[in-house]
Amino acid sequence: MEKAARLFALLGLALAVALVAREDTSALWALLKTAGVGLVVAGLFHAVPMVANARAWQVLLPGAKRPSLAAMARNVWIRESVNGLLPVARIGGEIVSFRILRLDGVRVAPAAASLVVDMAISILSQLGFSLLAVGLLVALKGPVGIAGQVTLGLLAMVPLVALFILVQRAGLFAKVTGVLDKAASGRLAGIMAHSARIDRASKAMYRRTGAITGCFLWQLLGWALGAGEIWLALWALGHPMGLLEALVIEGLIQAVSSAAFVVPGALGVQEGAFLLLGGALGLDAPTALALAAARRLRDLVVFLPGLVAWTTLRKAKV
Repeated sequence: MEKAARLFALLGLALAVALVAREDTSALWALLKTAGVGLVVAGLFHAVPMVANARAWQVLLPGAKRPSLAAMARNVWIRESVNGLLPVARIGGEIVSFRILRLDGVRVAPAAASLVVDMAISILSQLGFSLLAVGLLVALKGPVGIAGQVTLGLLAMVPLVALFILVQRAGLFAKVTGVLDKAASGRLAGIMAHSARIDRASKAMYRRTGAITGCFLWQLLGWALGAGEIWLALWALGHPMGLLEALVIEGLIQAVSSAAFVVPGALGVQEGAFLLLGGALGLDAPTALALAAARRLRDLVVFLPGLVAWTTLRKAKV
């Protein structure tokens, strides 16, 4: 997996460099210099959707002992930092999040169950947000080719998301562990007990329809608030657009980045998506690439400190 991640990262970096090299780099650098600190402000705005995502996750955890909103926001920040900057195929962040929940006093079963359920609802809410973005793109610009392609890709995900949720509700952990226990001649009895508790906790969460609905709506708000980063970055670059256009860009960029989860940081893929979407919305290539660079700057400004926070937290809890 590590070798594959490095290979995809190198290929993505090569693609990103090629995309930048084929355009007017002097115009790109001029835009970035003009924007200056405005792009940092746009990047820091990412804290707002992170708080919404933290609240979405928090409502899933039952009981008075669930972590505070500030603790959950810190957890989301570290999770996104790990997934955004490290070659972990967007899984390593969830493992780190589980450890932080345990450090915050959440028991094994609800901690693991909340992560899996939150992930399933996150995929579902992102799918809905991206489909909304496609609809807005068609409403604003007419039936452009990219809209049809993205729609087909998103609709293809629907049965996969449904299967993922159904498998969770059918007792995923206990069934997988049972197979492994048989292969290990019954030496995984302790792990099986944990798996059964996680399955019971997951089923209990899905039965709390109010919490599931609240999680979905908070996540949807989080995706929508992410458009604020795009809107602020375009304003700083001297190419302001409306909030609807920003919603279109954010929704489709998120969909492309998630589809390219095997490529660390969606290197190259994200830059190509910004060029395609920018062109569909009337942005010239240098501005679209500058917007892509603003997203990379966001990763450095927000996620690098997140990795430092995780290191500091681990040392403090040892």
